[in-house]
Amino acid sequence: MLHTVLKPLAWPALPALILTGLLALVAPHQGQAQRAAGPDRPADFLDPAFHKQRRELVRQALPAGSVAVLFAAPVRNRANDVDYVYHQNADFYYLTGYEEPEAMLVLFKEPQTLNGQAGVTEAIFVQPRNPEREQWTGHRLGTEGTKQQLKVQYVADNKDFAAAGIKWASFQQVHFLELPEDVRNDPRDPADLYDLVATFRQQAALPANFDASASEVHKLIEQYGLRGADRLRPYLQNLVQDQPTLGQDAYVQGYLAAKNDVERQKAVANKPNGRFSTSILNEALDRLREVKTPEEVALLRRAVRISAIGQQEVMKATRPDLGERELQGLHEYVYRKYGAEFEGYPSIVGAGNNACVLHYIENSKPQVKNDLLLMDCGAEYHGYSADVTRTIPPSGKFSPAQRQVYELVLAAQDAAFKECKPGKDFQAPHAAAQKVIEQGLMKLGIIKTAEETRKYFPHGTSHYLGLDVHDRGSNGPLQAGNVITVEPGIYIPEGSPCDQKWWNIGVRIEDDVLITEKGYDNLSKEAPRTIADIEVMMDRPSAFDNFKLPVLEN
Repeated sequence: MLHTVLKPLAWPALPALILTGLLALVAPHQGQAQRAAGPDRPADFLDPAFHKQRRELVRQALPAGSVAVLFAAPVRNRANDVDYVYHQNADFYYLTGYEEPEAMLVLFKEPQTLNGQAGVTEAIFVQPRNPEREQWTGHRLGTEGTKQQLKVQYVADNKDFAAAGIKWASFQQVHFLELPEDVRNDPRDPADLYDLVATFRQQAALPANFDASASEVHKLIEQYGLRGADRLRPYLQNLVQDQPTLGQDAYVQGYLAAKNDVERQKAVANKPNGRFSTSILNEALDRLREVKTPEEVALLRRAVRISAIGQQEVMKATRPDLGERELQGLHEYVYRKYGAEFEGYPSIVGAGNNACVLHYIENSKPQVKNDLLLMDCGAEYHGYSADVTRTIPPSGKFSPAQRQVYELVLAAQDAAFKECKPGKDFQAPHAAAQKVIEQGLMKLGIIKTAEETRKYFPHGTSHYLGLDVHDRGSNGPLQAGNVITVEPGIYIPEGSPCDQKWWNIGVRIEDDVLITEKGYDNLSKEAPRTIADIEVMMDRPSAFDNFKLPVLEN
């Protein structure tokens, strides 16, 4: 799944069962944890020692005299009294392994005393056991389960956070990620996420007008205000147009008003010393999460292999009379068959002009017919997401025009692969792919000038992959342990200013690669990517060929 915008510099990212009648009146909301806490869970989840090590590395990155706070993700409502299946905040899961809502994590640079327990460097506050609620939404870990399974040093009921005795005024700096704002307040729960955030704001004396985005921008000015001024200045100028309040920030104003390097140096040095910050914690998590540990790579391999096999099976099953949503369902059936809990993002299955819509997720075309079919789909396995795209001809054979565009994208991807090695600039794969596509489009007569390339190749070629499909990372030089996508594409929608024979052709080829010490490992290589291999795969019998359902009569 592609990024919509290329980052301009290597800086941290800125940031079911529906009940009716009387039952609906007494039932709690239907949000629940990703997986049940209990003896039947699979054995290959990350070990608590992994999360413990991650917490310690974040704590080491904190300045002296500081504290860091992270909150669980909010429960999101889907319709009326039905919530979406709960999905934990990736940073919170990375540091804890906890997959339930209404929780918070606190990391102390120096040991603290909480409720009489000395030497505390980490504390988690979780939702308590509640047999009545658990009857509706599933088993909760509670404090005892959290202690036993997640091995956090200090565990307490979330209702105890307000009286935990954290001496907020004693900390020189308070670090946190952008606080969730659109959170429902459950009047039946005195310590839900809404109350936890409110209590933190009050006890830490966080100013009501604190702007997390300003904190991030201050960090960018400090890091890149001199050596990256030629790119940072226009970036900030565009940013303040979209966020007028940011343009009123004195530090931002001072930097943008500077007319030369001497003035910029003074402006950069004039950074205010704020007690509250989101930038340091964001930067620490970017640096950690961009380099995958062997345990993480194992889960990513599993997610990617499942997705690649899904592409194989759907290639074999595809026919012109099938619909986009049917084919989406086949992908997702394969994911469930192999134990993947979710999709990493909404599946994109688009034929013809729909393939030219970059984030097309309706998947509503009743028959794909003979138009090229773009399938951007990825399984999420134990929280880690794959991201694999293949483009195929439903008839089983590429037309001459389809073949020419496809071969161009394939050549661009091959060029990008050659740049996937340690030490290369993060944007090197994109630059290589863009050059091939630019020259190829001109040779085919689709464009006349290089500037027109972006019309048909409007996105970046790579992004990090991990707990988020667009995972955290610094966008610095590639290094061993990075897992990135390589996904060039060409999209020629109907009505484009070129020969009509190219219209309605959308091609993206996306693989997930692990950067190794000497180069890269294509984790998704099991999904056919050459024209010859795709056509051979599509000619094979499918396990779904004899899957017949009754015809629904009107």
